[in-house]
Formats: sequence, structure tokens, C-alpha cells
Amino acid sequence: MRLDRITADLPQNVPLVTVVMDATRESETGNQAVLTRWKDLRRSLEEQGADGPTLEALGERIRTISNAAGKHGRVLVAAREEVLLDCTLATPPGSDEALVDAGVNALALARVADEHVRYLLVTVDRSGADVTLFESASASEVATDLMSVEGGHDELTKANAGGWSHRRFEKRVEDSWERNAEVVAAELDRIVAERRPELLLLTGDVRARALVADSLGQAAREILTTLDGGSRADGVKADAFNAHVSQALTQYRLRRREAVVDRFREAHGQDGAAVSGRDGVLDVLRRGQVAELLVTEAVAGPPSSLARKKLWCGDDPLQIGNHTDVVEMGARAPHEVRSDLALGRAALAQGAGITVVDEASVQLADGVGALLRWNDAGTPNDHLFSQSADPHREGRSRVGRRQEITEPR
Repeated sequence: MRLDRITADLPQNVPLVTVVMDATRESETGNQAVLTRWKDLRRSLEEQGADGPTLEALGERIRTISNAAGKHGRVLVAAREEVLLDCTLATPPGSDEALVDAGVNALALARVADEHVRYLLVTVDRSGADVTLFESASASEVATDLMSVEGGHDELTKANAGGWSHRRFEKRVEDSWERNAEVVAAELDRIVAERRPELLLLTGDVRARALVADSLGQAAREILTTLDGGSRADGVKADAFNAHVSQALTQYRLRRREAVVDRFREAHGQDGAAVSGRDGVLDVLRRGQVAELLVTEAVAGPPSSLARKKLWCGDDPLQIGNHTDVVEMGARAPHEVRSDLALGRAALAQGAGITVVDEASVQLADGVGALLRWNDAGTPNDHLFSQSADPHREGRSRVGRRQEITEPR
């Protein structure tokens, strides 16, 4: 899962405050419970050196009740007296966490990215369509009304006139429907090319839906899902329709995650461009080979199973490992960083995505794995070194074989 859309506007080289917390306000005392949790988190941030104005900005935002209902979590990032990011998580974290650090908490943001879907909702009838772009993070959505598209052909209703004139009139009406659908489809093709949504949800009049779908170009057709229950006219049962949308988004997110897991299983099973285990992943992170970092729920946290372990890092996020590793890589001021933070930042520094996976869906030694941009003779092979009786070979084995260079899609 790419984090670009989430991290693009975050400042570099300044301390960032990241808060991950349970924001549930279900009961009568729910609001007070959230404020009590924030009080404890604020105390921790003060001890870590967070400045007062930034904490005040966070407190004001947290006191504002989010749109999400039921149990949910919240991820906030702030710096320089401003809240830069405020996203909802579908489920609360295992524990609350507040952190002040020079870089982002990439694994926390990977959870946000997993629930983030950019999608077009298109409601059609036989005259045109209403088009809305959504940036969805589970229960939290930001909608941008793009436009209404009108086809311009206005003979839309068939009449029982009888005889040859009736058939000619019916043909003109059907031609109007088709021309209007072509206009809508052409506009959707343009929007898909420019705005690059991951999903196109098409709802509304059944006949108009079919005509628009048939007229779409390949790129739009590949991301198309049709939904019942929507209409440009009044009388839509909003709760039922919103449930259809939510189900479509959930199914898409599961497919998106499973596609990454499938690629990992295939590559790893063939000793290809995939590695599993902390040492092997560290090796390929240092080499800039990682296309997608895979972490289990336990590693992603909070609490992360790696949070109490440390890695040595240098000025460059790819200078990562033990003290000897980073010194040999030219680090001028080696320092220790939480393992979960260091792994996530190294992945982001090389433009890799991060996918949080269910432990039951794929076996990852130490809870981490990686899909690679390429595979060569220097790439570690965890299948071989895991069978070795020499533990010192683990993470440093090299396979003297030539592999075809592969790039995960």
C-alpha cells in the first residue's frame, strides 16, 4: 500500500507528533474517557519534549467529535502548532500511543493507508450523471463534488403512439439514451485518467448503468463496480445505499491486500523476489530493493511487537542494522531507533509500499517480509539459511545463482 497520498504534505526534518488512540464515544461516559486518554497521552508527549502550542492544537482537535460512529480509532500527526493529519481507523488500536520523533510513524500510517480508498461514485439516469470523488479512510470520508454531466439528448421517454411512428419514436428515444451514456462514459474516462481513482462505483437507473458501462474505456472498466440502490431522483434509502457502498469498499480493500499477499506467496515459494524474516528484510532494505514491506498486525501495532527492540541507524534511513553495519555504510552519527520505526522509515525512503497482513493469511518469520523490485545473486535466501546449522549465516547468506530480475506489479 503506497503511503504517498498520506505523507506527501508532511514536513521534513522537523519533529513530528504522532498520536494513535481509541476515539470511541459509544457510552454516556465515552467523551470523558477519550479526554482522559488524551490527558495521559499529553503528559507523555510533554515528557518527550513536545511544544505547548502543538499540544494545544492536538487537544482542540481531539475534543472535536469525529464523524465516525461505534468503536473506532484515530491517528493524528502534528507539528509547528498545527494538526497536519487526522484520520479514522475502523477499529481501535490495541493500545494508545503518543510519539515525538524526527520522522513519521510509518507503520501507524500504513494502517491508515489500508483503510484509504480513492473512489468515484457515479449516479446515472438516462439524461446524465452526478459524479463525486471520495477520499475514504474507513468511516471518515472527504468528498469532492466534481460535476453533473448532462448528455444533451432530450428525447428520453417512450410513448405508446402506435404504428410506424411509434417504432420511429422509440428508436429516437433509445438513440438519445445511448448518446447520453456515451457522453457520460467519455467524461468518466477523462476523470479516471486525470484523478486516478482506485475504484469506480456506478449506481442509478439500471438501463443507463448498462449503457454507460458498455461505453467505458479499458482503464475505467477495469476498476468498475456496479451498485444497486442509488438514484439521481429523491427517495433514495440512504442507510441501505451507504451500506452497499461500505461493503464495496471493504471488498475492494480485501482484494487489494490479498493481491499483495498472493504475489509474495508466489515469489517466496519459488525462491524469487521475496524475503521473510528480520535479517533478510534488513539486508534488502539496505540495498534499496524493497517494493513492498509486509508486516503482521502484531508488528504494525500499537503496541508493536518490535517497539522494545532497537536498531542502529545513520543519517540516511537506509543505513540500518547493527552498529557495525551502519558504521561500514558511512554513518557519521550512529544512533539507536525503535525497530518498528526504523523499518518503516527505510521502506518509505526507497519509495516502497507497506501492507499490514493477517498473520493467518501468510507466514512471515519475525512478522516481516518484503516483495522486491529485483532479485540477484546478492539477495538473501531465507529458505537456505533457515536450514543451516550455523546461526551466524542467518541474514547474511548469499545465493550464487542468477535470477531473472522481476518487478512486482
